[in-house]
Amino acid sequence: MAAPGKRHWASSAQQSSWAPMASGVFRALWFAQLGSNVGTWMQTVGAQWLLVGEPDAALLVSLVQTAATLPVMLLAIPSGVLADLLDRRRLLISVQVAMAVLATALTVVTAMGLITPAVLLLLLFLLGCGQALTGPAWQAVQPELVVREQIAAAAALGAMNVNVARAIGPALAGVIVALFGPSFVFAVNSVSFLGIVAVLWFWKRPAADLPQPPERLLPALHAGARYVRHAPVVRRILLRATLFILPGSAIWALLPIVSNRALHLDAAGYGVLLGALGLGAVAGASTLSRVRSVLTTNQLLALAAVLFAVGTVLPAVVSSAGVAALVLFFTGYAWLVVLSTLNSAMQLSLPAWVRARGLATYLLVFMGGQALGSILWGALAAVTGLAAALALAAALLLVSAVTVGLWPLRPETARMDRAVSAHWPEPVLVFEPMPEDGPVLVLKTYRVAEAQREAFRAAMSDVGKSRQRTGAVNWSLYQDGADAHRFVETFLVRSWDEHLRQHQGRLTGTDREIEQHAESFTEARPTVEHLFAAHPTGRTS
Repeated sequence: MAAPGKRHWASSAQQSSWAPMASGVFRALWFAQLGSNVGTWMQTVGAQWLLVGEPDAALLVSLVQTAATLPVMLLAIPSGVLADLLDRRRLLISVQVAMAVLATALTVVTAMGLITPAVLLLLLFLLGCGQALTGPAWQAVQPELVVREQIAAAAALGAMNVNVARAIGPALAGVIVALFGPSFVFAVNSVSFLGIVAVLWFWKRPAADLPQPPERLLPALHAGARYVRHAPVVRRILLRATLFILPGSAIWALLPIVSNRALHLDAAGYGVLLGALGLGAVAGASTLSRVRSVLTTNQLLALAAVLFAVGTVLPAVVSSAGVAALVLFFTGYAWLVVLSTLNSAMQLSLPAWVRARGLATYLLVFMGGQALGSILWGALAAVTGLAAALALAAALLLVSAVTVGLWPLRPETARMDRAVSAHWPEPVLVFEPMPEDGPVLVLKTYRVAEAQREAFRAAMSDVGKSRQRTGAVNWSLYQDGADAHRFVETFLVRSWDEHLRQHQGRLTGTDREIEQHAESFTEARPTVEHLFAAHPTGRTS
């Protein structure tokens, strides 16, 4: 097996960047989302420019990012659970309508001259709550629209969407703010949600894709957290996201101050700088498939972090707005590389039953890190100065690049088989348990020859992680003291319903491969027993 970082994600690299556009629903949603994202970026520019003249501008402007992203820390995980349990289409429609109402309220309050920093940040926070509720469902819907081989390309197109909007929205907002004031850009944003609502309204989501039967809320929450805790591939993606986003958030939080105080630009000039970032990201999405054919995934992450470090510090120390815009173009390119790489890695590594919950965790780390980072860098810039804060952020980005060699993305991410595999036989029982009966202790007995024992033990370590990802609250492997050939695997599941979900929908082709590998070291077919608590609630025998 190739060492981590030395294997290309072949399935990703060989896909055309535009292949997902062949799906009519994906294409329609992409353009509807583009309109909404343009409105969101226009809103961000309008909100930040309202605060630039305030005495505590550095902190207040950075709080615009925080107000928009902090709700992710509060709602991402519950949102992921809801997106796995409810009809994602209906959830998305409801939230988009609510956000349109909130954006309209922001427009009216601003037009009436009643806006204050506190009111502005409150309304942005509520709109951020809508984004938090939307994020996991939106991400989880993408694999329903394209085939698995196009997920990486779809992730890149999604990142391109945001950054096309970043190229258009801020520049457009700068002109509109200068001519008509911030209330007009808020009005545009309130209308922009309606396009997504229209596309989702006419999309007929296949009934087979809906979760049936749905899990209960609290067990579903525990199941999602348990999956992430016992999935090394997912944990590594989250680590890489954390190491990048905390220092990477500095330039996004402080760019308005760089524009106003270091480069002496007006609202239109600030929009041009943001547009340069967006254009760089668009260029990145257009060329990423070709770059992936030359560099490994981990090399891409390391080089992008170095490039982003340079782009973080240079705009604050150069005197030319043109040079700053050129630097920010390449900074946007690096941003796209990191976002699309990590997002597609998460999409590829998560099975359908827990996809939204896993993506919610990713969004929590990424956007929550951006929110906390914005507060940190805004406060630090107020104390140490703009250039010093950005220099420190750049240094931490270089550290992030170095750590790619220590903690690379795992090479098996793209080749995991995430198709549902119902390869466990139906349990043979003498009574019919109730769904809530439990806990259930499962014992699986193996016969292993002496020469195969070490290999068997090593293989069973992966089996244990698989059991815990799919429902076991604990797992152990024992060797019989009276019979050295006999090994007994035990794992405990909280309820019979939870165990049946392991049988009927949570196991994947990768789980099957892990079990087959372990059983290849055994002498005979394993035997399985199911033990119930002696007096489970709700059943009599």
